[in-house]
Amino acid sequence: MKNPEVDDYIKRSEQWPEEMTALRPILLSSGLSEEIKWRKPCYSYEGHNIVILQEMKDFLALMFFKGALLSDPEGVLTEQGPNSRSARRIEIASVDDVHRLAATLEDFLGEAIENEQKGLTVGPAPELVLVDELRQRLDEDPALEAAFEALTPGRRREYNLYFSDARQAETRVARIEKHSKRILDGKGLRDR
Repeated sequence: MKNPEVDDYIKRSEQWPEEMTALRPILLSSGLSEEIKWRKPCYSYEGHNIVILQEMKDFLALMFFKGALLSDPEGVLTEQGPNSRSARRIEIASVDDVHRLAATLEDFLGEAIENEQKGLTVGPAPELVLVDELRQRLDEDPALEAAFEALTPGRRREYNLYFSDARQAETRVARIEKHSKRILDGKGLRDR
């Protein structure tokens, strides 16, 4: 069933309205519920997120939340980024792409729903190996270590990636110092 909030979203879109309009019948015919989540059209099955539409500069992404569990013999799915474990996306750049990939999309949607019905999940993340400067700072400050450990695994991982991304040790130390208060306040890197 079409959601009027998604109608409004598509009407406001300046980049990919035709592609979203062409995708919508495929998504809805699979039995998914349609709503706006994270300010984007999101499709779910019995309350479980299956796929979300993301408007990018060069393409419209259909991001499957548990895309890593989908079989992809044609190699249509791409990773969200180098640190993404479970999400995979299909990149659409035209209405012709939607028509060309319609059967593949239907197969992915059916498999994703089946995976939800079976309760399948992506395996646990590998153990986080902290960048040396962060490990040293946490060892020196038990309150900071407790606050860091109290963060969600995703927030800990994001901080560690951000800190370790700096090429020089001085920059890593400066980043850790700059964000220590945020960690003590229980906030993630991008939380307000």
